[in-house]
Amino acid sequence: MSLFKLLRARSLVPHRQLGIVAKSKYDFDLIVLGGGSGGLACAKEAVDHGARVLCFDYVKPTPVGTKWGVGGTCVNVGCIPKKLMHQASLLGEAVHEAVAYGWNVNDQNIKPDWQKLVKSVQNHIKSVNWVTRVDLRDRKVEYVNSKGAFFDDHTIEFVPKCGKRYIVTSEYIVVAVGGRPRYPDIPGAKEFGITSDDIFSYDKEPGRTLVVGAGYVGLECACFLKGLGYDPTVMVRSIVLRGFDRQMSNLLAAMMLERDINFLHTCIPDSVERQTDGRLLVKYHNTTTQAESSDVFDTVLWAIGRKGLIEDLNLQAAGVKTQNDKIVVDASEATNVPNIFAVGDIIHGRPELTPVAILAGRLLARRLFAGSEERMDYSDVATTVFTPLEYACVGMSEEQAIETHGVDNIEVLHGYYKPTEFFIPQKSVRYCYLKAVAEINGDQKILGLHYMGPVAGEVIQGFAAALKSGLTLKTLRNTVGIHPTTAEEFTRLTITKRSGRDPTPASCCS
Repeated sequence: MSLFKLLRARSLVPHRQLGIVAKSKYDFDLIVLGGGSGGLACAKEAVDHGARVLCFDYVKPTPVGTKWGVGGTCVNVGCIPKKLMHQASLLGEAVHEAVAYGWNVNDQNIKPDWQKLVKSVQNHIKSVNWVTRVDLRDRKVEYVNSKGAFFDDHTIEFVPKCGKRYIVTSEYIVVAVGGRPRYPDIPGAKEFGITSDDIFSYDKEPGRTLVVGAGYVGLECACFLKGLGYDPTVMVRSIVLRGFDRQMSNLLAAMMLERDINFLHTCIPDSVERQTDGRLLVKYHNTTTQAESSDVFDTVLWAIGRKGLIEDLNLQAAGVKTQNDKIVVDASEATNVPNIFAVGDIIHGRPELTPVAILAGRLLARRLFAGSEERMDYSDVATTVFTPLEYACVGMSEEQAIETHGVDNIEVLHGYYKPTEFFIPQKSVRYCYLKAVAEINGDQKILGLHYMGPVAGEVIQGFAAALKSGLTLKTLRNTVGIHPTTAEEFTRLTITKRSGRDPTPASCCS
């Protein structure tokens, strides 16, 4: 029986009576709370293995009123619109580079149209929302655009658009509600600031923008805004790209400085006020010097991290344990309640990345409904920071390798390189750099790979599979590169940091 037939057949009744309507002990085999990447992957995989599945999804509007359709953060306000804005920024660079390659380009007419860009991005997102809804319908996944909350460990209550309160039961429940950006607890933060939930559909040009936060979201936003011709400033509380390799993070920050992106180091905001001219006065102080300062911006974008959306789930009704704003799970994504699981950004201590959530959701569904025993491997997950020179990595940072194995037991090979396509337009190659962190003994198993340069994500993806398969420096050195590419530079690494030799290449073809 479909959910809607089920609801028409009952009014609000005690959950003990649900079995009267349902064909089995529970209305569904699986209820998924959250229609993002991880939740949808889990729901569709479960249906493929014969499960009866219901998925709840609801987007609470941001303080400035932004909301979106099914698909979660990645599709609507994350990976997809971010990559499109990144591409728009790169195209602006490419137009100017085309002159050096002989194209007749009138520089006077080259400027972005923010409203047109936003409309194009949003049109694509809406098309993905539609395809997602159709896919759920075709796969027979029941979908409800409503918040679901626990009534007990097998029961979810919700209020659809009709305003009537209902409860449904399921043998298993998966929480995949993800997270949303944090706001600082200062005057004017929510009234006048926006987040990455808003920027991709922002109806006015950002202009001079203060980006508060130096994680990958903040840096990516600052970079595509700069590439589109706006004036971003990044406010850094402590360090750039916390959790990433320090050398690579500092190199990335230096690359941004070369592109005239301003940084306010060791600073935190105190308040945001709207002036009579509509611009925003931001007061802040330096935590090192304690000096107080202020400046005026057109837009303030908060990128200070994300919080898990546990407050509306009524988890205490089911007895699910949490830590801070995340759900605690074991190696099989199981909570402390036997039939309740969680995947994606809502779980504590796991990588908050879309592909991680998708694979974890699929594997969980296979264990629940297909007899599989395969678990998600959260180690050596590759990722990319989409700045103008992208930074991608997989495996350990140099610091993690030293901490785990000891400085005398690792070898770091590194090198600068010159992308062929940079030569004619004379683009800066100062920050085109890569390194491999490896064990020092034997065939020298590679522990981590780091790369800064063009299309870094595309480069690292293949090496990520190799690293998961036990890649060694011996194998890497015996691999013939594709010439002339930047990816081949990994096969040309011969200079170790401990040697002290200059890692700058003299020639590209020898």
